[in-house]
Formats: sequence, structure tokens, C-alpha cells
Amino acid sequence: MSQSFKALVVEDAGGAHKTSVQELGMDRLPAGEVTVRVAYSTVNYKDGLAVVHRGRIIRSYPMVPGIDFSGTVVDSQSPEFKPGEQVVLNGWGVGERHWGGFAQMARAKAEWLVKLPAGIGLKQAMAIGTAGYTAMLCVMALEDYGIKPGDKEVIVTGAAGGVGSVAVAILARLGHAVAASTGRPEQADYLKSLGARTIVARGDFDKPGKPLDAERWAGGIDSVGSQTLATVLSQVRYGGAVAACGLAGGTNLPATVLPFILRGVGLLGVDSVMCPRPRRQAAWARLAKDLPFDKLDAMTTVHGLDQVPALADAILKGQVRGRAVIDLG
Repeated sequence: MSQSFKALVVEDAGGAHKTSVQELGMDRLPAGEVTVRVAYSTVNYKDGLAVVHRGRIIRSYPMVPGIDFSGTVVDSQSPEFKPGEQVVLNGWGVGERHWGGFAQMARAKAEWLVKLPAGIGLKQAMAIGTAGYTAMLCVMALEDYGIKPGDKEVIVTGAAGGVGSVAVAILARLGHAVAASTGRPEQADYLKSLGARTIVARGDFDKPGKPLDAERWAGGIDSVGSQTLATVLSQVRYGGAVAACGLAGGTNLPATVLPFILRGVGLLGVDSVMCPRPRRQAAWARLAKDLPFDKLDAMTTVHGLDQVPALADAILKGQVRGRAVIDLG
């Protein structure tokens, strides 16, 4: 095992934050039962906040950000994992309170890791990442509520982003008619290539409308929040539901109770960070089966560790399309 590794480290010197790629010794790794040689990580919205020092994501310094990683076990004090096994980690406060995936080596609690299912490689695991895994959790939540492919469309907001792109591809693969909402009209062809039937302008949702509007959607997956989520809820048909997993547009919800009490609409909160392991394992198994990997490849770009700060800034500005994978090799 190498005695040193490269990592992106965020430091706080009296309120002045510094981000740099450093060479670290193995003795710098935090406590944990399983040591992993990281192959890939990825840049999510939360990673963007951490790297550019917004949103108080990082809870202690120095910190290696990166809420995701995939890699190979090199040492294990847990009977659940053996050296040579390929694993993935999403969430659990990694990259916030515990050193994360923007490093060539990581150490984690065994309970945080999931063995990669057959059919998903290390690079594909991070092309999926927390964004894709969250999208699958949202699809599963809609299914649990009883939403099935039918005549009305399912709306996906923030569709050109990481969660949205994967959600569009999965829903279309499962037979749903998908409407993709985006504020970037130049991404229309990209979204249609993922399976979207209809492209809806973000402007259709970001202004207050009627408390109860015409029934347009069988359901929805929302990563935006705020007025967008409120408007979508007002347009969901009787008995439909929206899976909410993000706050790119804000944390408030300027809605009324009318969709809930007059149409029986469900608002399904989806958390990926502390999601119990059985649900995680089910989501990854579903991804192996239901995600069209040719579509995943089309939405994925690969970058080096030194490009993370620029990608972090871009993702917060809504300038990243699909999935940005970080190659730690």
C-alpha cells in the first residue's frame, strides 16, 4: 500500500479558507474499519457549496470534501468487507464531518459502504453518484405511492442537472411519459436524447400562480424547491405525488394546502444522506437493472482532481450538465 496519497484539502486559517491539492501520509486518514483506494468521485451541488465555502457544509477543518466515492477495499477490520471488493459510498456526512472522496485514499465505517452490484463498474458508480442514487430513490418513492406509467406526464424539474438527468433517463426507460423542465433551452436536444417527451421552460414554474391549477402531471421529481415545487404541486392530478429531494431554488415552500386536501396529492420527502442501508442496496440494485447505461455515458464527463474548484463554482451557477466524474487514478 502506498505510504502517501493526493487529496483536495480545505483549510480554515482564521476565517480565510484555502483549497489546495496536497500530498498526505496514510497516518492522516480518519478512523474507520475499512480503507479504500479511491478510483473515482464526483461533483454534486453540496460539494460545490463545500469547496467554495458556502452554506456551512463543512463542519470541521481541515476537510477533504467529496460526498461520494467508489473504489477497492485495501484493508478491512470488518467481516463484511474483504480486500479486493469494489464498494461505493454516498452521504453519511462524508465530505462534511468525515474526510470524503476527493482523495486517492479514504477510510470509512463499514456500515456506510455498499458493495457494487454486478453490472456497475467503478467509473459508472460515480457517473451515477449521489445524484443518480437520489434520483432512483425518488423513482422508488413514486412507485411506492402507486404512480405508474400512464397517460399523463411525470415532470422532472432541474432536468439538465445530475439528479434530473438520471431521473429523466430512468423514468423514460420504465415507460413513463417524461416532461423535463430546464432554464437552459439549449439543453432541449440533450434532454430528449435521454428520453424526455416534452421540454418545459423553468419560467413556467418560478412565478406564483393559482393555488390549484389545471391537472397536468401524474407526478414529479423535484430538485429545485421553493416556488417551482409549489407550482408543480398545484398542477399534479388527483392522487398523484411529487418526490422532493433538493433546494437549488431555495428552502421555502410558498404553497397552500389545497393540492393535499382537495386532490389527495402526496409530497414525498427523499433523503439520501442518512438513508438506511437496505434501501440503499435496493436502489443500487435497481440502478443496475433500470438505468440505461448508454444514456449515462452520454451525460458524463471526466475530470482531474485539480479541476474540482472550477467545477464547484460552475455547478453552483447551474452551468454543469449531467454528471461530472473525478478520476483519482
